[in-house]
Amino acid sequence: MTTAPKAPKNRRRIILKSLLGTSFPIGGLSQILAFAQAPALITSDKVRPQSPSGIQSGDITSDAGIVWSRSDREAKMWVTWDTSPNFLNPRVLSGPYTLDSADFTSRVNLNGLPSGQDIFYKIAYEDLKTGAKSQDEIGHFRTASKHKKSIRFLWSGDTAGQGWGINPDLGGMTIYETMRKLNPDFFIHSGDNIYADNPIKAEVIITEGPLKGMVWKNIVTEEKSKVAETLKEFRGNYRYNMMDDNMRRFNSEIAQIWQWDDHEVVNNFSSSKDVSLDSRYTEKNVPLLVARATRAFLENAPMKWYSQDEEQRIYRKISRGALLDIFVIDMRSYRGGNSYNRQDTLNADSQYLGAAQVNWLKKELKSSKAIWKVIASDMPLGLLVEDGKDDLGRLKFEAVANGDGPALGREIEIAGILSYIKHKKIRNTVWLTADTHYTAAHYFNPNLAQFKDFDPFWEFMAGPLNSGTFGPNQTDNTFGVEVKFQKIPSNGRVNLAPVEGYQFFGDIQIDGKTAELRVDLRDNNGESLWTTTLQPKLES
Repeated sequence: MTTAPKAPKNRRRIILKSLLGTSFPIGGLSQILAFAQAPALITSDKVRPQSPSGIQSGDITSDAGIVWSRSDREAKMWVTWDTSPNFLNPRVLSGPYTLDSADFTSRVNLNGLPSGQDIFYKIAYEDLKTGAKSQDEIGHFRTASKHKKSIRFLWSGDTAGQGWGINPDLGGMTIYETMRKLNPDFFIHSGDNIYADNPIKAEVIITEGPLKGMVWKNIVTEEKSKVAETLKEFRGNYRYNMMDDNMRRFNSEIAQIWQWDDHEVVNNFSSSKDVSLDSRYTEKNVPLLVARATRAFLENAPMKWYSQDEEQRIYRKISRGALLDIFVIDMRSYRGGNSYNRQDTLNADSQYLGAAQVNWLKKELKSSKAIWKVIASDMPLGLLVEDGKDDLGRLKFEAVANGDGPALGREIEIAGILSYIKHKKIRNTVWLTADTHYTAAHYFNPNLAQFKDFDPFWEFMAGPLNSGTFGPNQTDNTFGVEVKFQKIPSNGRVNLAPVEGYQFFGDIQIDGKTAELRVDLRDNNGESLWTTTLQPKLES
């Protein structure tokens, strides 16, 4: 049985060692190493606070962003940042206190940052009882430029699902290291950051395919040995993923944008979810599970907590300058219950995003001045994702699509958004998603659609990151989806282990001069499987 490793004795040495593979755009690694001198020997690491989950940054704009970490005790957070890797002009900020009530997590919203700059930051904790200070954790992110400067970002989803966890014999979640080496400006995690309903076992035997008989060995923890029900167990799912060296290194160097989907709570959750017959759960109250899961997600996501109108709101806009705005939508929190999804009117049962979010999205898309408008979506628009059957024997659906035909059920809401985009002449929209555990490129063609009142657009899908691979899902002709590319397991196999190589992420590069948008769908080794370049439609 492979158990959780002990915290490293000298975390500063580990963090600095991880920077050796970094391709910073400015030459400063040697200065970082010179700056980060060993701590005074009079204070042992046992006395100092530790940061067992590493550090993260997220929701970075041209002048602000979040930095995050978690202590192992009650402590005070200190943050230092600079544009120089050796901190020649450091700005020191007093952060919040870490308490058990928030699982010792803390964050600081850095404001007044210079645009288009590499920002280096340090996070340290001061023990509230002894005054001992932790070793500095060193991180990096890049602010957005206000000008037309080239942008590169990645996206994917689905981490540590179907029982495939951290395998130290294979180097852990190596796809995170592959992505880190590309040195993107940021990364969008498209949901299923954890699999709260998928326990991790010490060993999993691969039962078919070329690796039949191989024993996959996981690191295991108490919280990941069963489905998450308590707040402690939901928190433990995030703690588990952040034990991976690849993920911690990636998180410290690449800013992120998090959204969520269903496995942060329980598979296919909605208001109609029922776990009363699931023997794995002793807590049968799904709204209570949702509440605990939401709290754990917000504690661990490197994002700002909203307080002005809806404190726990996840949908938001992230501006990355003149070339790009990102609209992070939430297809999970406001949906009606999963159903046969063929209602002929938009109501509480057929809504998907909800009226407030739809109105927000339309308003923000219309007011956006960025050339490209990326809609980060939890789930694909034109693929059937089933969720059992209802009491009348009809198929229930988890996503938007419900089968060929006119726009019905949740499709009504999406149709309204697509029609609005067309009639308001909102140019250059691209949809990005994950969820179905394979990678694909979808072109939505109104000439082939049942609902035709929209402009053609692309949806790109990538994932999983370290989970089982599935696919393909059946398409739905309501919005005329054409599958231009897909990479799926052969011979109808399902739940392929990450070691088989069917792990995927997407890579987008926007040229600062031409504003062309190039998409590469890549595998876990970083090899491009398919690519296309989109030309921007500029206002006349």
